[in-house]
Parts: sequence; C-alpha cells; structure tokens
Amino acid sequence: LTFIKSEHSLHEPMYVFLAMLGTTDIGHATSVIPKMLAVFWFHMLEIYFDSCLLQMWFIHTFQGIESGILLAMAFDRYIAICYPLRHATILTFQLVIQIGTAVTLRAAALVTPCLILINSRLKFYHTTVISHSYCEHMAIVKLAAENIWINKIYGLFVAFTVAGFDIIFTSFSYIQILTTVLRLPQKEARFKAFDTCITHVCVFLQFYLLAFFSFFTHRFGSHIPPYIHILFSSVYLLVPPFLNPLVYGLKTRQIRSQVVKMFKV
Repeated sequence: LTFIKSEHSLHEPMYVFLAMLGTTDIGHATSVIPKMLAVFWFHMLEIYFDSCLLQMWFIHTFQGIESGILLAMAFDRYIAICYPLRHATILTFQLVIQIGTAVTLRAAALVTPCLILINSRLKFYHTTVISHSYCEHMAIVKLAAENIWINKIYGLFVAFTVAGFDIIFTSFSYIQILTTVLRLPQKEARFKAFDTCITHVCVFLQFYLLAFFSFFTHRFGSHIPPYIHILFSSVYLLVPPFLNPLVYGLKTRQIRSQVVKMFKV
C-alpha cells in the first residue's frame, strides 16, 4: 500500500484495485484476529451478543467486497488485453473509484439484513456456545431454538448473489481473454499476456475454493469432523489476507523492484 501510494508510476487501475484488495484484507483480518488471539492465548472465550453480530457483519461484508474487487481486477485484465489501446480511456480513475464504491455498498447492503433477521426473529437459543473462534452467520443461526429457514434462505441468497454474479462474469472475462490471446501470432506475446493474468487467477481460485468448502460444510457437512470444519474455516479467513500481498508482491515486477530497492537502502 505504501509503495502504491508513494510511487506515481503505480497510480494505474490495476494497482489501485490491488490497493483496494490490500485494504480489504487488512480490514478482514483485523475483524477476526484480535478476538481469535484472545481465545487461543488468553482463554477469553466470551463475547457480547451485539459484538458478535458486529463481527459477523464485518467478516461477511469484507468477504463480499473482496469478491467484487477480484471481479473488478478480472475486468481490468479483460480491457487491458482485449482493448489495449482504449484501456486508459475506459478505465479512468473516476470509474475505478466508482467501482470500488459500488462493490462496498453492494456487500454492506446485502449483509445488513442478516443482522436484522437475527435480531428480529431469533429470541431463544439452544446454547450460547459457538463452535468457532469467530462469529459467522450460520454458526450463530444454528444456535437458535426457533424456525431458522428464512435466515438460511436469505444466507443462501446472499452467497449465490455475490459469488454467482462474480464467478460468472469473471469466467466470461477470462473466456474472452483466452480467445484473444490464442489469436496472437507471436508466442512471446501470448506468454506475456498469460503471465499478466496468472497471479489474479491464483488469488481468485484460492479465495473461492476455500470459500466454497467452508460454505458447503456449514450447510451440508454434518458428517465432517468438527475440528476439520473449524480448521478449514479459520484457514479460509486467515490465508487469503496473508497470501495476497506475497503473491502480488513477488509476481508484480514494479512492486518487487520497490521492495528490493528498499532493502538495498
């Protein structure tokens, strides 16, 4: 984030989206790690109900924002490869900011009703013990002693609205990119075009593979041992914020050169 802000040559759409992704990762990790460390290190196992709901809102909102930013980065690669001469005129700084704002508002607007439905519908609970070191929507809803089908349906609606929309349009972008790249006459040009996309593809796949495992085991994985579920749910929340800066920092030449220059000094 410091390099992108200080280096004028990095003030381009791809790096602005990368800065948004980094900021989202920081927010995502910050909403989880302090309480998780308090649980593991100091055995502070309790959390107020309102604080639990707030943590849930932050976790799912940042997840939705990250998914939207990954879609925006795929769109940036699509424009850069399929319409290289019009990239600067299509993806202006103003449009990039508008995309970031829309992605944030979409996530917040879709997740907020989850809080309202829990607060307004669920008054009695079988237990107050959550089987995770963080508050997640279905983990809270499953504690209720009342009918939770509306909460489940809305949770599925949010998940498939965000993930479904973003995966479909990201896939469409890469189909168009693949079609365009395979038409290039020079082998070096094809390799260079693929090389600019491989980092984003890796980040996208690790985000969604872990997300789908956590999502489906919450709803359909009653036969999976709890410790496996808890482990992978924690990995899903902690690994992407840890890996994203490393992957992009090592793979992106401009950022890598700035890091090397810093250590040489």
